[in-house]
Amino acid sequence: MHNERGLFILPALFVAMLLLWGSFALIQDDLLYFPDNPPRPALLAEAAGNGLRPWPDAADYRGLLREPIGPARATLLLFHGNAGHAGHRTDYAATLTGLGLRVILAEYPGYGSRPGQPGEAALLADAAATLAAVRRQFPGPLLLAGESLGAAVAAGAASQDDILLLITPWDRLDHVGRHHYPWLPVGWLLRDHYDSAARLAGHRGRSAVVLAERDQIVPAPFGQALYAGLGEPKRLWTVAGADHNDWLWQVDTAWWQELVDYLLGGSR
Repeated sequence: MHNERGLFILPALFVAMLLLWGSFALIQDDLLYFPDNPPRPALLAEAAGNGLRPWPDAADYRGLLREPIGPARATLLLFHGNAGHAGHRTDYAATLTGLGLRVILAEYPGYGSRPGQPGEAALLADAAATLAAVRRQFPGPLLLAGESLGAAVAAGAASQDDILLLITPWDRLDHVGRHHYPWLPVGWLLRDHYDSAARLAGHRGRSAVVLAERDQIVPAPFGQALYAGLGEPKRLWTVAGADHNDWLWQVDTAWWQELVDYLLGGSR
């Protein structure tokens, strides 16, 4: 009797697992992308209050721009994390323009009132177009930056010689997925892989990696693995005691000054 019951239980468990895995495959975009889409006029009005304007303009909106007082030392193009929209990253613009950088907060398809649907192919293609537009409009030193998901987008858009700032990055998304869902065959189920380690294997430009020591979302070892595979010159900053979403408030202007000077070649 035990054996007969087992014959029924095992297939039922298998079917249940298949259904669970299939559900994960269907909802994975909802687990990875958390866009905020306020009306464009409201978004731009709020941005204007923070010293930002639409870039390149309100009609062909790709992000938000803030200029420094005086000539720009360089342009920093930032791809943000997976939640909210570019207008939620005004702290970067306020701090970095104070250090003489022109800051562009890039927006993704499907985020911040931009049309489209988030996904790896769409985000990387759009990032390449944004990067090309920035190069055309603003010749001179360019710092390509990304936080979390944005670090993977920056890795996918970067050329071999670009200067990179990768904040709370991962090496491969499936490694992060297995960390959070160890009971799922994440590698089989993921449509979007964001393999930054592979994309940056031949990178020769200067790079900086910033990790949050107690990151609960993208644990620091995944960023350390990415850093280990980067070529020189490179430098690692770890924000002590910080988590994924609070590290920015645990660093000061002097910290940013050191990092920017390094990226622009002022120190190693």
